[in-house]
Amino acid sequence: MAEKTKTLVIVESPAKARTLSKILGRTYKIEASQGHVRDLPKSQIGVDAEQDFAMKYITIHGRGEILAKLRKEAKSAKKILLATDPDREGEAISWHLAHILKMDETSPCRIEFHEITKKAVTAAVKAPRTIDMDLVDAQQTRRALDRLVGYKISPLLWAKVRKGLSAGRVQSVATRLIVDREQEIDGFIPEEYWDVFADIQLKNEKGRKAAYRARLNTLKGKKVKITSAKEADKAKKLIEASEFIVSSVKEKEKKKSPAPPFTTSTLQQEASRKLNFTISRTMQVVQQLYEGVELKTGGLTGLVTYIRTDSVRVSDEALQQVREHIPLAFGKEYLPKKPNQYKGRSGAQDAHEAIRPTDVSRTPESIKDSLTKEQLQLYKLIYNRFVSSQMPQARYKTLTVEFGAKDVSLRYYGEFKVFPGFTLLYEESRDDDEESKESPLPVVEEGSKVPVQEVTAEQHFTQPPARYTEASLVRTLEENGIGRPSTYAPTIATIIARGYISREKKRLYPTELGNIVTDLMKEHFAPIVDVEFTAGMEQQLDEVEEGKKNWKDVLRTFYPPFENMLEKAEETMEKIVIEDEVSDIPCDVCGAMMVYKQGRYGRFLACPRFPECRNTKPILKYIDASCPKCASRLLEKISRKNRKFYGCEKYPECDFISWEEPLNDKCPVCGTYMTLKHRRKGESIKICANETCRHHEPYTKPEEDDE
Repeated sequence: MAEKTKTLVIVESPAKARTLSKILGRTYKIEASQGHVRDLPKSQIGVDAEQDFAMKYITIHGRGEILAKLRKEAKSAKKILLATDPDREGEAISWHLAHILKMDETSPCRIEFHEITKKAVTAAVKAPRTIDMDLVDAQQTRRALDRLVGYKISPLLWAKVRKGLSAGRVQSVATRLIVDREQEIDGFIPEEYWDVFADIQLKNEKGRKAAYRARLNTLKGKKVKITSAKEADKAKKLIEASEFIVSSVKEKEKKKSPAPPFTTSTLQQEASRKLNFTISRTMQVVQQLYEGVELKTGGLTGLVTYIRTDSVRVSDEALQQVREHIPLAFGKEYLPKKPNQYKGRSGAQDAHEAIRPTDVSRTPESIKDSLTKEQLQLYKLIYNRFVSSQMPQARYKTLTVEFGAKDVSLRYYGEFKVFPGFTLLYEESRDDDEESKESPLPVVEEGSKVPVQEVTAEQHFTQPPARYTEASLVRTLEENGIGRPSTYAPTIATIIARGYISREKKRLYPTELGNIVTDLMKEHFAPIVDVEFTAGMEQQLDEVEEGKKNWKDVLRTFYPPFENMLEKAEETMEKIVIEDEVSDIPCDVCGAMMVYKQGRYGRFLACPRFPECRNTKPILKYIDASCPKCASRLLEKISRKNRKFYGCEKYPECDFISWEEPLNDKCPVCGTYMTLKHRRKGESIKICANETCRHHEPYTKPEEDDE
C-alpha cells in the first residue's frame, strides 16, 4: 500500500525541525531552511533608488542543495506549511520560501507558535494564516535602510580612513554612545566631599549590644555638605564633645515588588550581571532552550517560549499553572490573592509573550542532568524570574533614628526583612549593586541618652559616569528605542570585531579608531548617529509593521537628504592616516618591527612592509601557570565566538584547553589543578577543575614585587 502523501513543514533550524518531528509524527515531513535562503547580493547594493527602491534578491551562496531538497519535498507534499520564527525576519523568510517554491502567497500557508510544545504546535497547524505582508515590508524597509547606509558610507570610510571599516544604522549610534561616555569621563572634574560617622552602642531586637553607625545629619540646625578635611575635623571634634539623646524614632514598613518576567533585553542584561555571559552567548544558549533539548525523560523538548520579545505579557494558561505551583512549592502565604500585572515599556511590541518556561512543573532541579552547565544556569535564571514574578512583595521593617545634641544631630537608617516574599526565590541585580548586609535593628526610646563610641571622617570624591557594560549598553539602547531585541547581540559583536570598541573586564572602551570614525560620522552624517533620529526610524518601522505606513514612503523620505549628505562628505571629508602601533617584536621573515593590526577576531601582529612581506603572527598572552598535561606555559586565547579560553603553547602536540583560568595550585581534596573563578562584587575563588569534586576556597591575589 502506497504511503500517504505527507504535509511538508519548513522551519529555520535543524534543531527545531527535530523537535517538531517528535511532536507532529509520521504524517508530517519537517525540513529546515537553515535561515534565510534569499538576500541582497554582497557584491552590490541591491537596492535601486532610481527604480523606486526595487530590491534585487538572489539565492544565498551555499543554499543550493537545501533549496533543491525543499523543491523536491514540495512536489510530493499535499500541503506546505511555513513555520519560521514569529517575527519580522521569520515572516520574510516564509515570504522568500513561498516565492522560491512557487506557492500562492495569499493562501493560508503560514503557521505561528510562540513555544515549541505539543499543544502550541498542534493548535498552530490547525489554524494556518496568510503571509503577513506588513511584517515582510517592515523587514524589507530595515534591510534596505541598513544596506543603503552601510554600502554607501563604508566605501567612503575605506577611502578616507582605512580598508575594512563599516558604518551602520544601529552600530554607529551604539559606538557613539560609548565614545560620548568616554568623553564625559575624560572631562569629569572630581569634587571632594567628606562623610562623618559615629558608632553608637545600642541593644538590638535580640537583646544583644551592637555598634550602629549614624551619619552626621545637621550642624546648627542646617544640613551641610562638608568639602574639606578642616571642616570634617571640626565636625568630628564637635560630635566627640557632645552628649546625644534620641530625639526622633520613626518605624515604617517598606515593600519591594518582584520584577516582571524577562524580555530579550532584560534577559541579556541579567545574564551578563549574574552569570557573566556576553550578550551573544546568552542568545546562543537561550536559542538551544527554545528549539529543544534532549531530556532523559521526555526526549526533545522546547523548554522556554519565543526568545525575541519586548513584551512582559503572560498567557492566562501560564498564569494559572504558576499560581497552582507556588503554594505547593513554597506555601500558601507565597501566593498573592490576585495575579501580579505588569506594564511593558512605552513602544514595546506585544506580539509575543515574555520569556518563560513552557512548563512550570519542569523545575531546573528536575532536568539538570539533561542540560549543559550554561543551559542549566540560563534556564534556572528564566524559571526563577518567571515564578518569582507571581509571588508576593517582600516586606521590610525600616527604622530612622535621629540623635540630637546642642549644635549637631546624627541620623541612623536601617531596614530588616520581615517577610521574604518573592526574594525567597529571586532578586534582580543591577550594574551598580553594592553588597547589603542585614542585621537586627536597634531598640531605642525617645529621650534616652546614647553613648558615642568612635567618630570617623571619610574622604570621598564624586565619581564620573560609569563606562558601559554590555548590559548597561543594551539597557540604554532599549530605553532610547534604538534597535530591537534581535539586533543587540550582533550590533555589539560587530563594533568589537571592527575594532571600534574594546572590552576589558566587562567594560566597553572606545579605541582610537572608534573615536576617529565617530567624529567623522558626527561631522558628515549627523542624523545617522543621532539617537533621536535613529529611534524615529525604528518607530517608522513599527508603523510599517502595523500597516499604518507604506514602506516605500519611508525610503522615499529618507534617501534624498541622505544622498545630499553623501555628496557633501565625498567633497569635504579629508583623508586621515592612522599610524600603526609599533611592537617590540621583529618580523621572523624580514626583521622589520611588527605592528599591531585589528582583524575579525581581534588584534594580531603584522609586518609593516606588507604587501612585500605578508608575515603575520598572533599576539601571545601568557598566564602565570603551567600546563597540567605537559608543564609547558599556558596562553590566554580568544575563540572565534569571542570567548576567552586557555591553551598550551605546545598545541597541537599538547591538546590541553580550559575555559576557566588554570592556577598552579593543586586541589587539597583530589589533587587536580585548581582554576580561578571571578564572582560578582570583585570576589574571586579557587575551584577544582575536576567536575566530580569542585572543591573551592577563597582566592587572594599574589602581591607583586616592587621594582
